[in-house]
Amino acid sequence: MATEAIPAPPVATPGNEAPSDELDLVARAKGGDGAAFSVLINRYEGKVFRLAMNITQNREDAEDVLQEAFFKAYEHLDQFQGNSKFYTWIVRIAVNQALMKLRKRKSDRTISLDEQIDTGEDMVVREVAAWDPDPEERYSRDEIHTILTEAIDGLLPIYRTVFTLRDVDGLSTEETAEALDLSVPAVKSRLLRARLQLRDKLTRFFKRKGDDAFAYM
Repeated sequence: MATEAIPAPPVATPGNEAPSDELDLVARAKGGDGAAFSVLINRYEGKVFRLAMNITQNREDAEDVLQEAFFKAYEHLDQFQGNSKFYTWIVRIAVNQALMKLRKRKSDRTISLDEQIDTGEDMVVREVAAWDPDPEERYSRDEIHTILTEAIDGLLPIYRTVFTLRDVDGLSTEETAEALDLSVPAVKSRLLRARLQLRDKLTRFFKRKGDDAFAYM
């Protein structure tokens, strides 16, 4: 059985170097310090799990991806040279594991993250109707969070994952590109489409709810 290739750590770019305390934790973990690696797990497991959920849309699969990603990272720690953030590297591993889960689903028709799409100068301009009344006036913070989460979950994985890393986790465009092994233009294109699709979804949702409310007045 062929061994699975572990993604090479991405090349560092200005502003993307690993924090010094992180490098110390990795160095200690390489030396067999399990507690140091546990600190890295605690630091990033929430983000990795959310990313896995966004790709697989299945809690059990996401939990498997989380465990497998950190196991493989620990197993191949010697390949991490500290030229970039540890999180960027673990994301690469987690994405690969999540995609393997999808490919094992015989009925899955999801587009793979590594499938090439047109990333030319396709800056889509779309007029979006204003929400009336203001959603914040009609919904609680928790309700809006739930609505937004469901809208994000409805995005295709190629857009959902880029949106999560860029707009939720706060990675830079360059870091997102490195984590997903994409070009910067591809990240920008997918992020644009994700944001436009989210605006459309939310606009339709609030407009429909507004119409329903007015129907009972």
